[in-house]
Amino acid sequence: MSEYLAIYIGVGFLAGSVCAYWLKTVLVSQKLKNIKVESQGIVKDAENRAQALLKEANLEAKDRLFKMKTEFDAETKETRVELKRHEKRLIQKEENIDRKTELIETKDRELGRTERKLKQKADEVRINEQKYDELVTEQKRQLEKISTLTAEQAKELLLRAMENEARYEGAKLIKRIENESKEQADKMAKKIIATAIQRYAGDYIAERTVSVVQLPSDEMKGRIIGREGRNIRALEAATGIDLIIDDTPEAVILSGFNPVRREVARLSLMKLISDGRIHPARIEDVVKKVEQEIDVAIKEAGEQAAFDLGVHGIHNELIKYIGRLKYRTSYAQNVLQHSVEVGALCGIMAAELGLKEKLAKRMGLLHDIGKAIDHEVEGPHAVIGAKLAKKFGENQKVVHAITAHHEDVPPVSVYDLLVQAADSLSGARPGARKELLENYIRRLEDLEAIANSFKGIENSYAIQAGRELRVIVESQTVSDEEAILISRDIAKKIEESLTFPGQIKVTVIRETRAVEHANK
Repeated sequence: MSEYLAIYIGVGFLAGSVCAYWLKTVLVSQKLKNIKVESQGIVKDAENRAQALLKEANLEAKDRLFKMKTEFDAETKETRVELKRHEKRLIQKEENIDRKTELIETKDRELGRTERKLKQKADEVRINEQKYDELVTEQKRQLEKISTLTAEQAKELLLRAMENEARYEGAKLIKRIENESKEQADKMAKKIIATAIQRYAGDYIAERTVSVVQLPSDEMKGRIIGREGRNIRALEAATGIDLIIDDTPEAVILSGFNPVRREVARLSLMKLISDGRIHPARIEDVVKKVEQEIDVAIKEAGEQAAFDLGVHGIHNELIKYIGRLKYRTSYAQNVLQHSVEVGALCGIMAAELGLKEKLAKRMGLLHDIGKAIDHEVEGPHAVIGAKLAKKFGENQKVVHAITAHHEDVPPVSVYDLLVQAADSLSGARPGARKELLENYIRRLEDLEAIANSFKGIENSYAIQAGRELRVIVESQTVSDEEAILISRDIAKKIEESLTFPGQIKVTVIRETRAVEHANK
């Protein structure tokens, strides 16, 4: 039984294996069929998509071609329009050129006719001149027969008579001029000197004592004056400066000898104008604030000047007086800047001579300290400055140098002479005193303006520091005789219009040029 059982089991296992293999084969074949069907579906989908993409690409390509063609057609159209426009312009230019050519040809024909007429007239003039020459020659012959003198003899006799008469008249004129000049010499000299002093002093005083404040409009003048003049009275009382409100457009003039107070008034008025609130209480507040600001600025300016020169140990009050020189000018030269410059020059010269450099700088910085209060104290500024320096404990050498820099007392040391020399150098260097330079330039301009006011003047040049005026006249319109008269007239007008030292030489130049060209 066990053997049969084993056989049955083996047969059953074999049959099961065969069934399993067959089932596996069936399943595999079924999967292969499914995979084949799926792959065929995927291929069909891919083919459909490819065809759809091809169609889209064809459509897109057609669209692009259409757009490119449209753009090309538009550009071509614009190009054609531009070409037509250029063509029209060229045609117009050609027509203009043709018209100009016709005009030129017409003018050439007219010029030819004019030249022929001028030649005919020139021939007629030449014939007439020959006739006139013959008539003049004939008249000369007749006159020589009548007078029994030749033309040269008659001319010489006439010239001799005119020369004698001119000499006699000239001698009388010279004698009369000499007598008149001797009688009026003192009067004229005094008048010229007085006029020069008045002109120079006027510019100097105006520059030292007057400041101008520009206004945004003339309506502001009424606000500055205030009701019944209360604002202007309050401002004058607070600053100690006179306000001049006249017909000068958009400007107020501040007048006063104290430069610091004048600066306080100027800044206060500018702040009030910018703020717009102008009444007595506001004016007092603004003036106080500006005075404080000015005091700070004065002290800072004095400390800066001492620091720049390396001068130390100066009393605080003297520092303030030095700072006040910032608002003081002398012949348009800032006195503080001038003092610093004098100190630097003194130091340089003292170092070259082997002297005490710092002491020399101290003397130079303080030499004009009296100008800070010379409008408040009577006397020369050198003496005032020496007293001020002595009051605040300065060295006796420094005090004496301050007194001696304008020779109010004789110099006793080399330092005194150094301060004098540095003061002269700083004041006399080019550009230091602008007023003198401006007057000099104005005089040169006035000389050239007087010359150019006459007819026939081509150019004029004031040279040799205004001692000579050279005038070039137009040779076509001015003759040699007229040039002499022009020189006299210019000299006379200069004498009447200007004030100048010495004499001014007026040279009138008339130039004749003959120009010809050699051609091959």
